[in-house]
Amino acid sequence: MNFLHPMILMALPLVALPVIIHLINQRRYQTVQWGAMMFLLAANRMSRGYARLRQWLIMAFRMAAIAALLFALSRPLAGGWLGFTAGGRADTTLILLDRSPSMQQVGNGSGGSKLETGKWQLAQALGTLGSNRWVLIESGTNKPRTLESAEALLTMPDTGPLSAAADIPGMLEAARDYVRANKPGRTEIWICSDLRRDDWEVDDGRWRSLREAFLGFPQGVRFHLLAYPRTAPSNVSVRVTGVRRQPAGDGDGADVLVSLSLAREGSENVRSTVPIQFEIGGARSELTVEMNGPRFTLKDHRIPLERGRRRGWGKVSIPADANLADNDFYFAFDQPAPRRAIVVAEDAQAGQALRLAASIAPDPALKCSAEVVPVDQLTAVEWETVSLLLWQSPLPEGEAADLVRSFVDRGGRVFFFPPRVPGGAEFLGGRWTAWGDQPQETTVETWRGDQDLLANTLNGAALPVGQLQVRKWCGLSGDLTPLATLRKGGDLLLARATTNAGGAYFCATTPAAGDSSLATDGVTLYVMIQRAQAGGAEALETTRQLAAGPMTGNDSTAWSKLSGGDEAVSTEYSFHRGVYASGDRLLAINRPVTEDVSPVLADEQVAGLFRGLDFVRVDDREGNVDSLIQEVWRLFLIAMMTALLVEAALCMPRPVRVAAGTTT
Repeated sequence: MNFLHPMILMALPLVALPVIIHLINQRRYQTVQWGAMMFLLAANRMSRGYARLRQWLIMAFRMAAIAALLFALSRPLAGGWLGFTAGGRADTTLILLDRSPSMQQVGNGSGGSKLETGKWQLAQALGTLGSNRWVLIESGTNKPRTLESAEALLTMPDTGPLSAAADIPGMLEAARDYVRANKPGRTEIWICSDLRRDDWEVDDGRWRSLREAFLGFPQGVRFHLLAYPRTAPSNVSVRVTGVRRQPAGDGDGADVLVSLSLAREGSENVRSTVPIQFEIGGARSELTVEMNGPRFTLKDHRIPLERGRRRGWGKVSIPADANLADNDFYFAFDQPAPRRAIVVAEDAQAGQALRLAASIAPDPALKCSAEVVPVDQLTAVEWETVSLLLWQSPLPEGEAADLVRSFVDRGGRVFFFPPRVPGGAEFLGGRWTAWGDQPQETTVETWRGDQDLLANTLNGAALPVGQLQVRKWCGLSGDLTPLATLRKGGDLLLARATTNAGGAYFCATTPAAGDSSLATDGVTLYVMIQRAQAGGAEALETTRQLAAGPMTGNDSTAWSKLSGGDEAVSTEYSFHRGVYASGDRLLAINRPVTEDVSPVLADEQVAGLFRGLDFVRVDDREGNVDSLIQEVWRLFLIAMMTALLVEAALCMPRPVRVAAGTTT
C-alpha cells in the first residue's frame, strides 16, 4: 500500500500517547499500606483478571483510533500492484499514448477498446495521484504538449484512434529530450500500449542510449507501463495487395482487378466463412470465401467498371469483429503508367541481364521498357517518365549525382551494383570498399522476408534467395539497412539507404555469370527489380496507395476527403484511413502492413528494455471499468469511529445489582 501524503506517517509515534498518559497517571498517586483496607484489596483480587483485560482493551482501542486517523489523513491507495507501487505527487508526469490500430481491439461482450479503456484508466489513476504538470506525447506526432489535467485525455481529439503505427522508441526519445530541456523535479513516465513488437522495435539500437540517458538524470525518472497484451485469436484483417485497371473487350469497357489477403491473428487452422464486400463508385458486390487456416489470398477478382470510367476509388470490407480498424481497406485505381527503366552498366553481360529483367512485364496489361544509357548522356533522359534506375558503374558524382538524387527525391527507385574498380566515392550513405578474394562461392545466410524487395509472396511462400550462389562480391559500408547477408563473414549482400522519398538499394554482387547466379536462377533478380520498378512507377501515377503516417513533403491540410471511416481534422488526414484528393491525385491511406498481425512482446523482453530503471508494469484488459487505483481513507475513518465506540463501551461502569427486598 502507498500513500499520497506519506509525510503524515511520521506522526505514527503519537499512537503511544495513551500509554504515556497512563504512565503519567500512575505516577500521580503514591501507594500507602493501610491495614484497614487490605481486606478490600483481597476481595478485589477475585475480579482482577477481568479488570486488567478491560484496561488493556481500552488502551489498545485508543491507540488503534489514533493510528486509523493518521492513516486516513495520509490518503492510502489500493488497487493491486499499482496501489502498492504508485509514488506520491510528481512534479511532472509524461503520458505516452499508443494510438495505433491494434489499440482499437475491443474485449469480449460489451466494453470499450484498449485505447478507450487505457485513457479512462490513466485519467482516473493520474487524477488521483496528482501532479504539478501534465505532458502528453501521443504516437501521431511524437511531440510533447501540455495538458490542463489528466481528465483532458478523455476529451482531446488528439487522443483518438489512428491508422498509423506507433514508434515507442521515438516517443521515449521525445520524453528524454523534454526532461533534458526542462529539467523538471520528480518525473514519472506513464506508457499505455498493447506491446506489439513492430511498435516497440525491441532490436532498435535506440533502446540502449535511452536507458543510459534516463539513468543519468539526477532527479530520477520512474516508469509505469499500463499494458494491454491480450490478443483476439478470432480477429480477421483484410488488405488489398494489388489493384489495376484492365481494358475489357472493345470500346471503353474496363474492369478493375483486385487482389487481397485475409489474415487471422490466431495460428490455429480454423475453417470459417468470410463474406467480402466490394464497393466502387457507390456500387456494391459481395463474394463469400472459405478461410481455412490463418491466411487466405484472393488473386485478381474482377469487378466491371462503368463504361468510360478511367479512374476512381473503392473499398473492401469484411464483417465487424474484435478490431474494427482492420475490417476495411481503401484503394484507388487508374490506367497504369508505363514502367521505364534506365540501365547504366560498364559490364555488358551484367547490363544485358538487368535490361531483360526490367523490360519483361509481369502482366500483359503493363507496358515495361528498359534502355541502356551511357553516363555522359544522362542529361538527355526524360526523368519524369522513368521509374527505375539500374546502376552498375562507379557511384555517381557531380552533375550525374545531382540528377540521380533529384530522381530519388521525386519518388523514383535506384539500384546500385558494384563496378570492377570501386573507387572511394560515397552516395546516399553507401560506399563500395573492395572486391574480396574468395576461393569458394557462398550462399545467402539471412534475408528480410517480411518486407521490402525480398518479402515473401502473397501466399506466404519465401523467395528462393537461399539458393543463390555468390562467387564474387564487393565490400559495402555506410549507414544502410541490411536486407540480406552472406554466410561467410556476414558481409552485406543487399541493403537499403535511408531516403526521405523514393528508394535506393545496394547489391554487393552483379548478375554477371562469373559473379553470381542472379541471372541464371533469375527468379530473385526478376522479383527484386520488378518490385523496385513498381514502387518507382507509383510516383508517376495519379493514384497512390500510402501507409498512414507522417508524409514528407505533403501538406494534408490541402487535401479534400472523399471517403473515410474516421473523424479527423485536416492536419491529421495522413494518419487516418480513407481516400483523399490532392490536386489531380487520388490518395488511398490505410494502416501499415505491420498492423495486420503483429506478435506481442514476451514479459522478459519488456523487462529487458527497462533493465536498471525504476519500472513498474500493470496489465489491464480492454473494457475494464474498475479503477486501477482507489483511495481507501474512508475505511480507516470507519475503523477509527468503530475503535472509539468500542472504547467508550468498555469504559462504561458495570451495572450494580440490587438484592431483592433491599431499599436505597
